[in-house]
Order: sequence, then structure tokens, then C-alpha cells
Amino acid sequence: MQNPPRWVSTNGDVERPNVARLYDYYLGGAHNFAVDREFADRSMNEIPTAAMVQHTRSFLRRAVRLCVAQGIRQFLDLGSGIPTAGNVHEVAQRSDPACRVVYVDNEPATVAHSRTMLRDNAGAAIAEADIRDVGAVLDAPEVRELLDLTRPVAVLMVAILPYLADEDRPVELVRRYRDVLADGSYLVISHLTADEQPELVRKVVGVAAETDSPIVARSKSDVEAMLEGFDLLDPGLVLATKWRGEGEPESGAEAVTYGAVGVKRPTAG
Repeated sequence: MQNPPRWVSTNGDVERPNVARLYDYYLGGAHNFAVDREFADRSMNEIPTAAMVQHTRSFLRRAVRLCVAQGIRQFLDLGSGIPTAGNVHEVAQRSDPACRVVYVDNEPATVAHSRTMLRDNAGAAIAEADIRDVGAVLDAPEVRELLDLTRPVAVLMVAILPYLADEDRPVELVRRYRDVLADGSYLVISHLTADEQPELVRKVVGVAAETDSPIVARSKSDVEAMLEGFDLLDPGLVLATKWRGEGEPESGAEAVTYGAVGVKRPTAG
């Protein structure tokens, strides 16, 4: 194959489907390779992967617009992948150019490419860190430069928590982020679930196991535990397509992801 762009790492990731590039392809982006497109096209013969990703992205956009409407002007997007068209900074800054966004990803090629994409936007940046290391995320120079964590911020955990294994203790991880946020901060969360479409989600998990990033589906009660300490905005924790959505065509893809937006309760005392 021809030489990859300079932003691509040389650790073999060009030869294997990469989750950030797959998401980019499903969303109609151009930041992907033949290996990603071939894998995605093959998987879509079995499961409506692109529709699932697009439904989740639509939820993210609705949630970001709501956060801006509620006065939030700073966003921390954990496990962001490549900030393709219509991502957080574009949605937020379209509503108010003063919005500041920091993306976080731990994949060096994704970070390098994203930095190139964001270089002309003074209000958006990407930090290279593992979201499981809360200290590393919060101490990243991009976070420290663009965000004031003494004031409310929206933390986005959209489509990233399924990539955490049970041994990563995702409930505790969300709590650790919550504990360092200012009162009135927002949490936007989505999570893959097999509650409604178990056979479809079983296939989704199986397909993901062939990539560099396996995933875990979790129940509604599992996700509810992650939302402790947040007051949920209506309609609460529901299928992401039903979270202030306008109705989606029935394909099964609309019933595999929960979504919710919560506001951190005031700290007692």
C-alpha cells in the first residue's frame, strides 16, 4: 500500500481496523483507510452499524446544544476519537463562538491528526491521555489552558464507556470525574445496551472483538449507577434516540444505546 500520511503511527494500526477511523467512516468522513472501509462495509452486511453511530452522534449534538442553552461554555469530551464534521466544537461554537472544547483520546495517531484539524481553532484542542487516568486528563496542558474546572463544565462520555472493561470499574471512574467537577456541571452519557435488542447487540460485540477495541454492553441499572450524584434532565435515562429526539425509523439501530444528561447536585455542607 502507499505510504500513510505523516500523522499515522507506525505501530501497525494501518493494517487493522481502528475504532476512531471506523467512526469517521460511519459518519461520512474522509479520515480513514481501505482496511477500515472494507471492515465497515462487511460488518454493515450483518448489523446497521452506521445507523447506530449516527443515532448516537445525533444525541450528542442535541445534548451539546442543550448544555449551551443552559449556560455551559466549556466542554471536556472523553474518548473523542477524530473530531469529524459536526462534532462538539462545531455544534457548540455555532451557538456561541466563546465555547471552549477539549477532546481527549489515548491513540497517538488520532491525537496527531486531530491537532492538525484543530490548529486554526483557538477554542478547541485535543489532549493525549487515557480517560482511565483522571489525573493525567485534568493535568493535560490543553485542559489546563482552555478549561476552568472551578466553574461548570460539560463532561461528555458518549460512546466511550462500552470500551471500558468491568475491571476498569467504570462506575467508580465516572464518580471520580464527578467529584472534581464544580457544582452545576453537566454529564452527557451514552452506553450500548442489550436490554432491547439482545441478538443484534451480541453481533455488535462480536464484530467489535475483531478490531483493536472490544466493547461491553451494559444494562439500564448498570448505567443508572454511573449517574449517581447527578439530577437527570427530562426525559431521564432513555434510549438515546428518544432523548429529546424527533423519532427515528425503525431498524433496530435506534434501540441499542441509552442516553442521559445530568447536572451535578450541589455538594452537601
